[in-house]
Amino acid sequence: MSRRIAVIGGDARYLELIKILKSNHANEVILCGFDKLEQGFTGLNESALDELDQSKLDVVVLPITGTDSKGNVETVFTDKKIHLDEAWFQKLHSECMIFTGMTNAYLTSMAEKAGVTLVPLLDRDDVAIYNSIPTAEGAIMMAFEHTDQTVHSSRVMVVGFGRVGNTVANKFSALGAKVSVCARSIRDLARITEMGLQAVPLHELSNHTENCDILINTIPSLVVTKEAIQNLPTNAVIIDLASKPGGTDFDFAKKRGIQAILARSLPGIVAPRTAGKILANVMEQILEEERASE
Repeated sequence: MSRRIAVIGGDARYLELIKILKSNHANEVILCGFDKLEQGFTGLNESALDELDQSKLDVVVLPITGTDSKGNVETVFTDKKIHLDEAWFQKLHSECMIFTGMTNAYLTSMAEKAGVTLVPLLDRDDVAIYNSIPTAEGAIMMAFEHTDQTVHSSRVMVVGFGRVGNTVANKFSALGAKVSVCARSIRDLARITEMGLQAVPLHELSNHTENCDILINTIPSLVVTKEAIQNLPTNAVIIDLASKPGGTDFDFAKKRGIQAILARSLPGIVAPRTAGKILANVMEQILEEERASE
């Protein structure tokens, strides 16, 4: 049984995603918003939005950013504006699935009103865990670029032990760094100790930053405070991996002359091909599970 999939907008990550979706011969892939694409995708249909018959679509793939608050879709490979209004969503049939990286009030509301399933991929544990690998590699790359010493034997403090913090701590430790990890929960502190790393309760962060060369934050709230930054050595570097606006007092870091970098969306920057592959593989798994349950 074939699926008709419309990929509407997207960045470099979506080139790999499109290839993988196309490689499944059960999929008919239609591109919308890719008219400036130089790299040819033979066997794929390209369509303007107003030529797309959404009532016959089984899957809609929106960009990582979904839509803005007015229904506009961010595009890279076209100059044409793509706007998805309520009438557009209403023409989707009820079994259609919409995949997006993230959602907002507008997109969630449109999907609910149309009675279709919306899947924000970046909210899923599996995607977040897969994405933590290129994120950690990106953090390592930034450590190489912005420090004047090897990662091996450097003193690294990872703040947060969620899906990203766990992988970051693991990868830096594997390179021979002396890794400490700050976490809130007793359970996480126990796991950090079991991994052979130094466990630091989050409320004690500022007491441990004086012996830190690289501080990596993964918590999306203000945790790398003035007190924590005050005790950092002047040659230390802060790499903040949390979502915007990060969890660092960037103004105070600047006053102290400490380099603090907000490094967002590293998977799409350092490894767009891998990031696209992750999204496509998870998408295919979800669709196969959906088909198996029918």
